[in-house]
Order: sequence, then structure tokens, then C-alpha cells
Amino acid sequence: MQIAISRLILTSCALALASFAIAGDDPLVARQDLMKSVGKATKPVGQMLRGQADFDAAVVMESLKTYEDVSAEFGELFPVGSESGEETEAAPAIWEDRAGFEEALATWQKSISEALAAKPATLESAKPVLSNVLKSCKGCHDTYRIEND
Repeated sequence: MQIAISRLILTSCALALASFAIAGDDPLVARQDLMKSVGKATKPVGQMLRGQADFDAAVVMESLKTYEDVSAEFGELFPVGSESGEETEAAPAIWEDRAGFEEALATWQKSISEALAAKPATLESAKPVLSNVLKSCKGCHDTYRIEND
């Protein structure tokens, strides 16, 4: 099962990168594809935290690496002119409060770095660092994302 999950995550990352290449110069499509890869990486983590799947430290680290890779690119994908289209969930607050958005992104990046450095080997050691990562995700979404679902 561990190998299957690892392959799934690696395939998801490869697809996200391929989607990014296909998206070309369209930052809106690129950021949507990156967030989809974050969602795919978060699913097994959430299942572990809820006790719906056995803890797998390798999967947690792969998910954190996906977050790290996405966070390095993500902030640059919100240029002026990309506020609308493609059913974007980006809130106007991103462009109205750019400093706040950059701060929220920096908070997410810091929580990811701390979680990677912690190298959680058990569910008990993973919970606090993953909680910080997921809280920083939610904090950004609460202000800078519009739910279109």
C-alpha cells in the first residue's frame, strides 16, 4: 500500500508539472493546477490524521515536499490582470491587500519548512506540525479564496 500511495503522489506531482507546462503563460490555470496538486497531496495526510489510514511517514514527507514546491512558485502566479476567468477562486483581497497575501504565503512556507525539518516519524509527532501547515492553509483560504463549490 505504501508503494501504491507513493506512486499516486509522484504521478500527481508529474501531472501537476505537466499541467503547468501546458498552461504556459496563463498564471490562473497554473495556480489552479498547483492547488489541485496540493489537494491531492493533502488527501492521504487528512486520512491519516482522521484515523482513516495508517500513518506513513514517507507519504507525509512527500506531501510536505509537494507543498514546499508549490509554495515556492505560487505567489508569483497572481499578476495584475489574472483576477478573473476560468472560474477562479482567487479573492479580490489578493490584489487589494498584496502585503497580507504575501505574509499569509510566508506563514505557510514557514510552517512547511518547520514540518519538513521535524521529519515526523509517528502520527503523534506529525499532528502538531501538520496542524500548523493546515492552519496556515485555512488562514489563507479564509481571506484570499472564494468558495465556488
